[in-house]
Amino acid sequence: MAKVAAIQIATTSGRLDDNLSHVRALTGEALAAGADIIALPEFFTGALAPSDDAFSVALPAGRNRATDFLLEVATEHRKYIGGSLLVAEGNNLFNRYFMATPSGQLYAHDKDLPTMWENCFYTGGNDDGVFETDLGGIGAAVCWELIRAQTLSRMAGRVRMVITGTHWWDLPSNWPAVPYLLRSPARANRKLSEGAPVEFARRLGVPVLQASHCGTLAGDFYLAPTWNARLPYRTAFVGATQIVDGWGRVVAQRNTQEGPGVVVGDVPLGRVATAESVAVPDRFWIPKLPLLHRLYWTHQNWACKGMYQRVGRTKGLDAAAVNAMTSI
Repeated sequence: MAKVAAIQIATTSGRLDDNLSHVRALTGEALAAGADIIALPEFFTGALAPSDDAFSVALPAGRNRATDFLLEVATEHRKYIGGSLLVAEGNNLFNRYFMATPSGQLYAHDKDLPTMWENCFYTGGNDDGVFETDLGGIGAAVCWELIRAQTLSRMAGRVRMVITGTHWWDLPSNWPAVPYLLRSPARANRKLSEGAPVEFARRLGVPVLQASHCGTLAGDFYLAPTWNARLPYRTAFVGATQIVDGWGRVVAQRNTQEGPGVVVGDVPLGRVATAESVAVPDRFWIPKLPLLHRLYWTHQNWACKGMYQRVGRTKGLDAAAVNAMTSI
């Protein structure tokens, strides 16, 4: 059995140092609880929604303030710890999941496909997300990677555990009538978020650690790729921070409405036999994605890729260069 923890955070857009201090404090709680493997959320350096402030958390790839923190926790406390952040490498930015180990190894996985407005901030990667560690194969997946069949295919039969983070937001709360007219899709969105790590664990037959953001999020909803038309978008994070065993049973959970905190549990590493553990569905999405989600996905991917090409990439690269200088 392994004692594991997943951490739920509430960050402030663009406030890199404040966010890292917040994460450090909560990580201290996980260490005090005796966790040997610790999961941080996607974008643990700061939540991302399209705004000028949001780009300020971009860091250079490799060693930076966030990876130094991960390595410090891992080597000084003899733990495994992982989470993702926005990094600049070459002429692009990536959503890179890092996992640090007690021996000082730093593994990395780039999220394969940006989710909707995340396309304003980075481009996708093409690695398999499997880390060969002294614990055996560890899979790294980020948010909507958990609901795509191609992620299952990359990891099936190769991992003993999956460590992941999420940054799953809701429908807009500030658009007239939307909270009332789209109550059913909003419930479906929350259910989809909470169920993603459960179904992923059951299909792979291995434990899944999922760490989430909580609180509110605000940014811009871009309407088209080649011009700057946009709508203000106010929302909140949905889902839960969860520890799920290989049978798909939730061992520990903290709903996003409960605020920042830590969940801790014991799970056996390794694959167990479940009814669905060999089933990789012959489709793009693992669940049957609602029509609204498929339309939202298609439109925002299209609109926000243009924003990245026009201004997002430059803003991110510039911010990473500034943060590289302030780290010296």
